[in-house]
Amino acid sequence: MDIRILDQMPSQFARFMAELRDERIQTDPMRFRQNLRRIGSIFAYEISKELRYANASIQTPLGEKIMLTPAEEPVVASILRAGIPLHEGILSVFDRASSAFVSAYRKHDETGAFQIKLEYVSCPELQGKTLILCDPMLATGSSMAICHKTLSEYGRPAHTHIVSVIAAQEGIDFLQKQLPYSDCTLWVGSIDEELTAQSYIVPGLGDAGDLAFGQKIQG
Repeated sequence: MDIRILDQMPSQFARFMAELRDERIQTDPMRFRQNLRRIGSIFAYEISKELRYANASIQTPLGEKIMLTPAEEPVVASILRAGIPLHEGILSVFDRASSAFVSAYRKHDETGAFQIKLEYVSCPELQGKTLILCDPMLATGSSMAICHKTLSEYGRPAHTHIVSVIAAQEGIDFLQKQLPYSDCTLWVGSIDEELTAQSYIVPGLGDAGDLAFGQKIQG
């Protein structure tokens, strides 16, 4: 699995990432969602360089121009609920893409341990297509691996691009073992080294779903 890390080169991406992490700016949910959308659009632009293109004749008011245009449209999949703003940002670039959604969450027991539970999947045919699977946080990697396996029931994509804004190194290592495929690319905004005992990324940014949409009752 190939890994691309966006914050290794200075760009406006760094400002959006800094605002996502800043606890003062996080008090504005609309700003938090907007930064996730903007980050999603940057990921999508970078991924667009990896897709197939073909020449097409474009008629302008004054003549004809042969231009490269996309030869395929990806399927954008997100893990509910935190993935929604990131999904919207990716769709702002791939505005003709189809969409898939997976409802996955951590089900905690009395000891604090958890299992990943899936309750709902909506997905088009994936056979031979390009799949972009996104979730803002990649902690242990368990949710992403389970969602990838579930989506594979809808067909084997020609290539899968996994997008995560912030990832723990432990989660990356886990995905590399679970998805050791050449037809899979992991796109990461930034890598943090530490996970807490509850499997939250440190320094991370907190709970992306809560910051975007409000606190939930823990299940």
